[in-house]
Amino acid sequence: MNSWLLFILAVIILHYLLDVIISVYNIKALSPELPAEFSDVFEQEGYKQSQNYARTTTGFSLIENSISTIVTVIFLLAGGFNLIDLFARSFQLNTILTGVIFTGGLMLLSFVVSLPFSIYSTFKIESQFGFNRTTPLTFITDIIKSVLLTIIIGAPILASILWFFENSGPFAWLYCWLGVIIFGVVLQFLAPVLIMPLFNTFTPLEEGSLSEKITHYAKQENFQIQGIYTMDGSKRSAKLNAFFTGFGTFRKIVFFDTLVEKLSEDEIVAVLAHEMGHYKKKHIWKMMGSSVLQTGLMFFLLSFFIENPGLFEAFSMEALSIYASLFFFAFIYSPLNTLLSILFNYFSRVHEFEADRYAAHSTGKPEMLIQGLKKLSRENLSNLTPHPLMVFFSYSHPPVLERIRTLNGIKT
Repeated sequence: MNSWLLFILAVIILHYLLDVIISVYNIKALSPELPAEFSDVFEQEGYKQSQNYARTTTGFSLIENSISTIVTVIFLLAGGFNLIDLFARSFQLNTILTGVIFTGGLMLLSFVVSLPFSIYSTFKIESQFGFNRTTPLTFITDIIKSVLLTIIIGAPILASILWFFENSGPFAWLYCWLGVIIFGVVLQFLAPVLIMPLFNTFTPLEEGSLSEKITHYAKQENFQIQGIYTMDGSKRSAKLNAFFTGFGTFRKIVFFDTLVEKLSEDEIVAVLAHEMGHYKKKHIWKMMGSSVLQTGLMFFLLSFFIENPGLFEAFSMEALSIYASLFFFAFIYSPLNTLLSILFNYFSRVHEFEADRYAAHSTGKPEMLIQGLKKLSRENLSNLTPHPLMVFFSYSHPPVLERIRTLNGIKT
């Protein structure tokens, strides 16, 4: 059997088994005893509900992962990639347009496989636990908008990458890397203005005590913002969230309307202070820089696998192509990507602790952030006792109990 095929199958199966092991341990780590730190915000029934939510979502994720893994292996062994390639080539277009069609065909198949799971998760599981507020019309229009954005934005990027690898010789990976960086920066400015409003409505926060407190805190920290907005997150879910968007003087503060409804004004300011801490500590730039380096590494390694005969034989392909090489390389890159994601998650957790400390010191009220975290956990039915393996492999944020205990030890 082809050695590349053996390697790819091993990667797929080992990744699946790792996910199963972590999920099982995470379910076993659920404690029936409510942590003492949450006794003031959680009723025992609500805590039980959060554990049921963790069991249900984890179990569903395992089912979805099992089916998608089986489908991927069958598709690979049955020569499915070659069938899609033959279909794309049947239009007798140039290699770049053929590559776009090939990619579109694979994305369509992936969408068809994942759609039933998305529907069940949204309209069954999320509804069962009181989160879902997405109507069928919103669900469908979201899909249509996402597809159009993929065509408008994704297709030109893919075409550019294929063109560079076809025409730029050994430095094609470098040109692709630089091009993706430039596009990513441009997108950071365009997304808040052109893309995000396609999915949600952003409304300036009404004048009042909350707006005054936020403005006062931002001035105190010498932090320029373009505006404070609420977003109709309740249009799709009852979950709470808040974030910054944009750069420099174009920065905007965005609160989900659900968060404004559930948290007190001082708690909202504390959540804002945490997000501001990421900027003040330069976490955003550090993670962006790391992501840029990772992208460069990915393109550099990709350049060694373009039109690799053994790799194409593993996928039962009849013809070599640059566009198919991109997908086949993704299977090879998967183990390294997993290791890098572990590293990224570790630094992200470190950054969260730093942002918590910044919020505690700058507001002088760590108890407000603690209360905010507690309420966020309660309203979002967060898992309060995740297994260390799950945290190590998947968590970009520290478990909320660790954050609260650390905040309790901070002296302002």
